[in-house]
Amino acid sequence: MTLRGTRPNPFQWLWYAVGGRLPQRCNPWVLHDVTCRTWGVRHFIRAFFQMSPILLLLLLPGPLYIRILSILLGMFVGYFYSMTYMWHTTEQRLVKQGFTRGLGEQTRRARHAEADARAKAAYEQLYRSNS
Repeated sequence: MTLRGTRPNPFQWLWYAVGGRLPQRCNPWVLHDVTCRTWGVRHFIRAFFQMSPILLLLLLPGPLYIRILSILLGMFVGYFYSMTYMWHTTEQRLVKQGFTRGLGEQTRRARHAEADARAKAAYEQLYRSNS
């Protein structure tokens, strides 16, 4: 087993992408998936797979431009809501795997704690000093 845990196979990943629970051996991978540097991109890709059935609109009869615009509008609305609730959704994925709620946010914050502390100190020095 690698440091990031057992990766799911392609079928398991598709199940996970649409909201399914993975086997416990994949728990470290799920934690990595929702807390790594590219967690937002990974969420975006999962959202694409969730919305991919909308591409079936291409098979409907009618003008092509209406079908394409319908797909684009549907994807735009879907991505808007997906990105709006991204933090909640990733936390829910962790809870579904048996982790405590808030672990994803804590893990992401801990990774950037030093840089956040430097930024806060610079802000305090610039805007809160008695000059």
